[in-house]
Formats: sequence, C-alpha cells, structure tokens
Amino acid sequence: MRIKNLTKGVVLADDAATASTSRERRTGLLKHDSLHPGQGLWIVPTEAVHTFGMKFPIDVLFLDRRRRIVKVRQNMGRGRIAVCWRAHSVLELPAGAVEATGSAVGDQLEFEK
Repeated sequence: MRIKNLTKGVVLADDAATASTSRERRTGLLKHDSLHPGQGLWIVPTEAVHTFGMKFPIDVLFLDRRRRIVKVRQNMGRGRIAVCWRAHSVLELPAGAVEATGSAVGDQLEFEK
C-alpha cells in the first residue's frame, strides 16, 4: 500500500503493510530485523504500541478515523510504550521518516491500495 501525506505533498511509504487481525496486530514488526525507507506498517484499530522485543527504532504516527495525524512519536527505541487515546490507528515507519518528510500533528494522510 502507498501512504501519502497530503498536507506536505510527500510519500511516507510506498510499500506499507496492514495489520488488522488480532494476530497481525500482536506480531506487528516483532518478526522484522529492520524497516527500510519506503516501508511501513499500518496497525488498525489500536490506540497504543510497544517496542518490547523489537530490534530497531521506529517513528510512530497516531491517526484518527479520518487518517489525520493526532500524535507523533519519533525514534521510539526498544522497550518503550506509546499511547494516544484519541487515535484509531497507528502508522509505524522507519526512524527518521517523520523528520525527513516534515510530518506533524494535523497533517492529512491518504492510503492507496
């Protein structure tokens, strides 16, 4: 899936996967050794993520139902938890993606399959 930040006019990911079942959400990125530029994981629905057992840091975008960014957590290292009760889903990206794209709270995202 391709994910664009319409507000900034940039592509956040051109090879994003979706974790929408209970099993997929529990596993998330735990089975990965890395996340390359252009990759991402959209976890839906969820209001919280953790990095216990992960091998690399990630950038986390919390999204509302309209896919607008409501919270940003950059460079989230191993053994951390992030929560946003207003979120409906989370987009996990490689560390540095948020800074590289200028993505921020209030930005509107578009998901293309």
